[in-house]
Amino acid sequence: MAASKSLRRWGWVHKWSSIICTVFMLLLCVTGLPLIFHEEIDEVLHAQVKAEQVAPGTPRADLDKVMEAVRVALPETVPHFLIWDRDDPNVVMVSVGKSITDNPANNKLARVDAHTAAYLDAPDFTKRFTYIMLKLHTDMFAGLPGKLFLGFMGILFCIAIISGIVVYAPSMRKLPFGTYRRERRRVVRWLDVHNLAGILLVMWTLVVGFTGVINTWADLVIKYWQFDQLAAMTVQYKDRPLVANPASIEEAVKVARKAEPDMKPAFVAFPGSIFSSKSHYAVFLHGNTPLTSRLLKPALIDAETGVLTDSREMPWYVSTLLLSQPLHFGDYGGMPLKIIWAILDIITIVLLVTGLYLWLRRRKTSVSVERAVANPSALEPQAS
Repeated sequence: MAASKSLRRWGWVHKWSSIICTVFMLLLCVTGLPLIFHEEIDEVLHAQVKAEQVAPGTPRADLDKVMEAVRVALPETVPHFLIWDRDDPNVVMVSVGKSITDNPANNKLARVDAHTAAYLDAPDFTKRFTYIMLKLHTDMFAGLPGKLFLGFMGILFCIAIISGIVVYAPSMRKLPFGTYRRERRRVVRWLDVHNLAGILLVMWTLVVGFTGVINTWADLVIKYWQFDQLAAMTVQYKDRPLVANPASIEEAVKVARKAEPDMKPAFVAFPGSIFSSKSHYAVFLHGNTPLTSRLLKPALIDAETGVLTDSREMPWYVSTLLLSQPLHFGDYGGMPLKIIWAILDIITIVLLVTGLYLWLRRRKTSVSVERAVANPSALEPQAS
C-alpha cells in the first residue's frame, strides 16, 4: 500500500515535470541538432575567404602585424579579443567593437591569415541560420532571463528523467528488456517505444540535460569570477586609467608562453575589455590533452611594461563550466561523435513526442500513469 502511494507521488512528479518542460525540450532538441554540425552547415551555406594553405611547421605571423591588418581594414573599431581559431589553425580572429566599453555581443569578428597576417574578411554571423538556431537554443533571443528560464526547464527535464526511472521500474520487472508488442494497439506500442527510448538514453539525457543547465549559468559564473578572482589579481591596478600605448601583443604572448611552456594560447583579452583590467593583456592558455585543452589559465601581462604580474588556475566553478560545454555539445571527438550525438538527439525527440502522445491519450481514457505502467491494456479501449 505504501509502495503504491509512493509510486503515485513519483508518477505525479513525472507527469508535471514532463508536461511543463516538454515543449521547451523539443525546441532545444530541434535547434540543437543543426548546431552539432554548425561548422559543416556554415561551410556549405556561406562563402569565406580562405587562408593560405601552408606546409606544417610554417612560422606564424607576428601578432602585431595581425593587429595592424585589422586596424587598416576596420579603422573605426578597437580590439577586444584576439582568438586562435580552434577549428582552423590557419586563421586567427579579432573581435572588435566601436569602443572598448561596447557590449562584446555586438562586436564584429575579423578573420586574419595566421601565417601571412593578411586580412581575410569580417562576416556578419548574426544573419546565419546557425546563429539563429544558437540564439533559440541558448536564450530564445531573451538574453539572461531566457537563459535562466531554459535552465529551469533543464532542471525539470532532469527531474522527469529520474522520476521516469522510478515510475517505470515496476514494468521493467514484468517484461523482457526491449519488449515491443507489435501485436497490441498503437498506444501500447508507443508506450513500449517511449520506455525503451527512455531507458536507453537515461545516462546521455542526464549528462546533456545537466551540462545544459550549467551552461545557462555561464554569464553569472563569469561575472562572479570577474568580481572574485580577476579583481584580486588586479587589485593594485584598479585605480589606473586605461593604458594609452599598450606594449607589443606579440611580446606579451611570448611572456605568457614562457611562464606556462606546456600550454598554448587560446585567446587574449585587451586592456579594458571584460576579461581583463585597464592595465593588462590577459592571455588565456589551455593544455594539450583532450581534457586540459578545454581548461583555461589566465596570465596577466602589464600592458605598459610587458611584465607578467599574476597567473593562477581557474576556480572550480569556472572549470566545471568549461568542462560541461564539450560534454553538452559533443564537439570533442570529431565527426563520429557528432553523428552519435545527432542520433541520440533524434531518439530524444522520439522520447518527448511519444511521452506527449501518451499523456494526451491518457487524458482521454482517464488512466493514471501508474495504472498504465502496471497494466498497459488499461490504455486500450474496453469492450462494452
